[in-house]
Amino acid sequence: MGRNAMTASATISVDGRTLRLVDVEAAARHGAKARLADSALAPMAASRRTVEEIVEQHRVVYGVTTGFGSLSNRTVPQELAAILQANLLRSHAAGAGDPLPTEVVRSALLLRANSLAAGYSGVRAELVELLIACLNSGMHPVVPCQGSLGASGDLAPLAHLALPLIGEGRVELDGVVMPAAEAMAKRGLAPLTLEPKEALALINGAQIIASLATLALLDSERLTASATSIGALSLAVLGARHAPFDERIHQARPHPGQLAVAGVIRGLLEGVPELPLTSGRIQDPYSLRCIPQIHGGVLDALKPTRATLEIEINAATDNPLIFAGDVDEEAVLSGGNFHGHPLALACDAAKTAVASLGTISERRINILVDGEDRGLPPCLVAEPGVNSGYMIAHYMSAGLVSENRVLAHPSSVDSIPVSGGIEDVNTMGATAARHYRQIVANVETVLAVEALCAAQAADLTARIPKGALGDIYAAIRERVPFLERDDRVASDDIAAVLSLLREGKLIAAPIGEGAQHG
Repeated sequence: MGRNAMTASATISVDGRTLRLVDVEAAARHGAKARLADSALAPMAASRRTVEEIVEQHRVVYGVTTGFGSLSNRTVPQELAAILQANLLRSHAAGAGDPLPTEVVRSALLLRANSLAAGYSGVRAELVELLIACLNSGMHPVVPCQGSLGASGDLAPLAHLALPLIGEGRVELDGVVMPAAEAMAKRGLAPLTLEPKEALALINGAQIIASLATLALLDSERLTASATSIGALSLAVLGARHAPFDERIHQARPHPGQLAVAGVIRGLLEGVPELPLTSGRIQDPYSLRCIPQIHGGVLDALKPTRATLEIEINAATDNPLIFAGDVDEEAVLSGGNFHGHPLALACDAAKTAVASLGTISERRINILVDGEDRGLPPCLVAEPGVNSGYMIAHYMSAGLVSENRVLAHPSSVDSIPVSGGIEDVNTMGATAARHYRQIVANVETVLAVEALCAAQAADLTARIPKGALGDIYAAIRERVPFLERDDRVASDDIAAVLSLLREGKLIAAPIGEGAQHG
């Protein structure tokens, strides 16, 4: 299933324990509804009673009866508790930059509700119900994309996400941005007055990082399958050698991804003719013969990111955490589950892996547009000189690959201390996740250019493949006609093929995680 495919989904159960990555995508992209599970009510009520007892007993507990961060040494009187909660959201809503895409906001609403539903945060069920109501009613908080350090949670963006719960901030409703109070009235929802601990519970967590990373990962898995099919189409139209995909080679170095990719390519190239060997071309370039090693390496590199996210989306990331029912006086424990370093490392690894799909694809594009030794005209156009064909489409791809090299710089190695030195090691995980998402988008475009060029080469050489590769060629030609003689606006062609890719229609054979979970 492609990222833009619309499918009906069952209602997602929010219980803090059983959420799946496919559920996140269903809510984020396909409008799936959610509901608070009955099984979550008792644990949430128990942890809430613990918070209420702390307040009644005037105990000094971080985040419940104190200020926050460097102000945690300030005790807050009970009569000011409601003001403290609202002020925390207002002061922390200090984000900057363009709003996060709606799909990311929807994912964050679901993930924040799911984390709170685990019963370790001491919040009322009504709070989680309102988060879910925002999701189900299509009321999407406007959340600036910048401002998170990825530690102490995604504080700034999550504060923007939470403001509408108290009737403040802005939301997008039915395509129109409006004050949250107005949108809530339109949907028949009433804002809440937050009680002790609840504002902190709303903003302590890494759900912005997890939302960005989950959607990027699912796209990455499908992208690797598309890249392998598109690469096989290029191999076919270029008449590349088949020997590099022989099973014996890959059994001698049996990395799972490499074996899987080689097997897919062997199947797709069955019956496809090779060009005769020449004195000037004994072996094909790496970008052709090393597809199993590179694409397969990407598949294997994405697996730890998937494993990290499968844990994270069901994790309690608040601070402090409430362990209701424990007889120990330390049932309220301050720790660091809000710290986004596991996610930052996962995003840094995944974005580097995905960037390599763009690097190898750009090299195959170069072979296609400069393929005179394989019987292709320069720039893949019948009358080069008067026409430039897909010359600049290649340039654009090279520019995106260069941009990816900058974006792939690891964010997790950076840290700037804040909050009087208390929050002294920060992860910059939200930056890693945003860059990961952008790299995926850039690589999608590069691969769309490769697919476009491979289809053009197929027509120019009359090496139009059959079978599953022929289906990909036909899908491209349904949207983009053969470029015969006169140049046309290339960006329109690229956009058409990019849509095909995102719909999952450029996968000739399933492979790896993208097939299992797409």
